[in-house]
Amino acid sequence: MNVQDKYLDWGKEVFAIEEQAVREVAASLDGHFAAAVATILDCRGRVIVTGMGKSGHIGRKIAASMASTGTPAYFVHPAEAGHGDLGMIVDGDVLIALSNSGESEEILALIPAIKRKHVQLICITGKTSSSMAKHADIHLCAHVSHEACPLGLAPTSSTTAVLVLGDALTVALLRARQFTPEDFALSHPAGSLGKRLLLTVADVMHSGQDMPLVQEDTLLRQAIVTMSEKGLGMLIVVDGNGQLSGLFTDGDLRRLFQSNQQLKDWALADVMGHAPKTITPERLATEALKTMQANKVNGLVVIDEDNRPVGALNMHDLLQARIV
Repeated sequence: MNVQDKYLDWGKEVFAIEEQAVREVAASLDGHFAAAVATILDCRGRVIVTGMGKSGHIGRKIAASMASTGTPAYFVHPAEAGHGDLGMIVDGDVLIALSNSGESEEILALIPAIKRKHVQLICITGKTSSSMAKHADIHLCAHVSHEACPLGLAPTSSTTAVLVLGDALTVALLRARQFTPEDFALSHPAGSLGKRLLLTVADVMHSGQDMPLVQEDTLLRQAIVTMSEKGLGMLIVVDGNGQLSGLFTDGDLRRLFQSNQQLKDWALADVMGHAPKTITPERLATEALKTMQANKVNGLVVIDEDNRPVGALNMHDLLQARIV
């Protein structure tokens, strides 16, 4: 076996060991997990996560994931908490403490003060007989049989298992809160995903003078000029009251050319489609994309509650806004 094959085998071995560790923790989940979810849902304050060393790094990620999915949470370093930051934890909060051994001195030093507050203590450890497990209001066991580290020293499988357990709590909370993509976007307004999810149809549609709007009695020859000027590949047709009557697209025009040697003096009412796909301006742009894809169309008419066109939207607009 050459050196590169050996490296590849070592890497695959880590995946196998850590996969097994996650399966072990998943199999051990019981009513304590459900109780932890219910306790966090009932929390009147915030969720504080704490942990030392590698557990602390995992704790920061868990807190960040919860905070971004509807559960107010933040990380407190246990050593700093013992020197004043414990004041950040108040009545009504829930504290999630992480330690594989369950014997972290920095966390154990905090427990007497925590017990004097109306704070629920959830401990995640690898040992059910540990000091932290005994003091916890709810204990979640994250025991793994093997670390991926061949020396059994560096936290590997154990930290991965706790990370996944934290994700399981986060997702259970997310689902219980019926957290939506719109809620997620509000927590991520500066990210590309947040911007995409927060954009509404009104933000990207063509309105006012940019709308390709014509009357039912407009002659086809004149309408083609308007379609070319507006450049959206469609015409929104309205009746005498300004309400939506139909839609005429460049596809309709091509089909007319294919079936007729010459264009007659048709009015748009004679050749338009009578059931155009529509959307309202306050709907998310992502919904407009789904509507276009589901109906295999490249454009939508944006209407108000009175069925009056207020804008036009096509697939190119969504591409420019990076919705697609």
